[in-house]
Amino acid sequence: MKCRSGCAACCIAPHISTPIPNMPAGKPAGVPCSNLDAQLNCKIWNDPAYPALCQAFIADQEHCGNNRVQALHILNLLEAETAPDV
Repeated sequence: MKCRSGCAACCIAPHISTPIPNMPAGKPAGVPCSNLDAQLNCKIWNDPAYPALCQAFIADQEHCGNNRVQALHILNLLEAETAPDV
C-alpha cells in the first residue's frame, strides 16, 4: 500500500530516540514531527536529510488500517505496547 497524503500517523504516534532533522533529541510519542507541514505532509520526503529510520517504515494495512484515524489508533497501541516501563 502507499502512504496516504496528509495522514502522518507514523510521524506522530511513535517515539523516536535518535536525532532527526530539526529534532536533535529525537521525538516523543504522540508529538508531531517538526518536519511536517500544515497539511501533515513531510517537508523532507525524498531529501538527503530524510532519516533512514523513516525510510524503513513501510505502509501496510496491518499498521495503517483503512484511514488516518485507524492508523493513529493502531500505531498508538503499538507504541504503548512496546514502550519501556518507566
